[in-house]
Amino acid sequence: MMTSIRKWRSISLVLLATCTLTTSEIDARRKPQPHVIVIDALAASHPFPHFWERMFGSGRAILSLRDSYRRDLHAVKEITGFDYLRFHAIFHDEVGVYDEDSQGQPLYNFSYVDQIYDGLLTNGVRPFVEISFMPSKMAARNILHTFWYKPNISPPKDWEKWDGLIAAFTKHLVDRYGVDEVAQWYFEVWNEPNLDFWAGDPKQATYWELYDHTARAIKRISPQFRVGGPATAQAAWVDAFIRHCIEENIPVDFVSTHVYANDLPEDVFGSHADVPRDQMIGRAVSKVHDQIKASSLPGLRLIWSEFNASYKTDPEVTDSIYMGPWLAQMIRQCDGLVDMMSYWTFSDVFEEQGVVKTPFYGGYGLIAAGGIPKPAFNAFKLLHKLGDERIQLDSDSTLLTRRKDGTLVLALWNYAAPQETGSLKTVTLRLANSNANQASILRVDSDHGDFHSAYEKMGAPRYPTRAQLHDLRQAAELPAPEVRQLHQKELTLTLPGHGLAIIELK
Repeated sequence: MMTSIRKWRSISLVLLATCTLTTSEIDARRKPQPHVIVIDALAASHPFPHFWERMFGSGRAILSLRDSYRRDLHAVKEITGFDYLRFHAIFHDEVGVYDEDSQGQPLYNFSYVDQIYDGLLTNGVRPFVEISFMPSKMAARNILHTFWYKPNISPPKDWEKWDGLIAAFTKHLVDRYGVDEVAQWYFEVWNEPNLDFWAGDPKQATYWELYDHTARAIKRISPQFRVGGPATAQAAWVDAFIRHCIEENIPVDFVSTHVYANDLPEDVFGSHADVPRDQMIGRAVSKVHDQIKASSLPGLRLIWSEFNASYKTDPEVTDSIYMGPWLAQMIRQCDGLVDMMSYWTFSDVFEEQGVVKTPFYGGYGLIAAGGIPKPAFNAFKLLHKLGDERIQLDSDSTLLTRRKDGTLVLALWNYAAPQETGSLKTVTLRLANSNANQASILRVDSDHGDFHSAYEKMGAPRYPTRAQLHDLRQAAELPAPEVRQLHQKELTLTLPGHGLAIIELK
């Protein structure tokens, strides 16, 4: 009994002490303390090329002739300075490259090819040439993919005619643009032959045949030209592809493959282990990087010619502020493992599932129909500001870099899964070995660079008027940077869930 009395007395004293706390003291106890990140400007560093923004994917070749496509291309070029563009179907019948006369002899027409590639080069972007798909008059069978524009995925009926097409196409590029220019392009053979984009049977062996013919035909025009593959989905076939090229003495200058953040682990790694959306691409890139290094051609370049947070049309993912932290996280994980990555895609001028029915349907692009920048566009705009030297930092939600002029630039984010809102994250940045005394802060979150609030207020129209499109573009614009002075070399800031910030320290 005495023990119970003592216990109640102790509890009463604790409660009494709590009641005597001031309101500010209670709030201080409830509020989580800021996480302190020490930024040491003299910490170890390494080169940090902007591999994530050197190339973009897009809708099929013929779409590049549209004015809306070219305006979006110019806008993304302006914020990233990207170098290469990849798209499907340069040999689709709608481009008019291949025909045959009444005797079955090949007829070539490169009129649209010239307009397509001229349009890229005029915008300061070079082609990453995906060799696809099969012209109908060259196809062994009429096998059409389910995409709305129905590409033919058949092998050729005559390999000699295929070799002739590749040779004529490549030679025409040389005649128009010169060897030195075309030597700076890339030639990738086909698209995702391990899936339903290739009807050869068996898939791998017949793709090897396609690759061998194509690579040799290109190299016969000029050994300087860069050719590679296997352009697979799900990071597949890479080790086997390299072995095949070595054993058969087939030219190869780079390896290319794809992974999306919601690909299944069993498809990518042959495992049922859970791989979160924010780790899938980093792990897949690491897997392929290690396969190349373990091969007899360890110096092969790795080009990730498609990636995104989803291979589905998910508005809560690709149209949302989720993309900022997800992209920053992926960049952090892939640093040093890949030469170039191609975000799929730069624009929603895109018709694989048919004509766009509403501006915000979860399209892959950075810019929605009507020229409306999405949060992903603004995330790329912010991350472009990172320097080209990465400085070591003990944090899994930051990237610390330095520009050539000495400015420190920090990316800071608050990741949460798409279906979660996430909680506030408060961070105190503490500088060491730096003379910086001022911070310039740009953000992408629900209050900065996001059109959603404005779109909902106007009733989410399926067909926004021209005036509404203007208002949505304005709502998507980033506000001016917030400028704050550092106090005792420290800066404290709070990020909402799915928030991304870039802090320039000067």
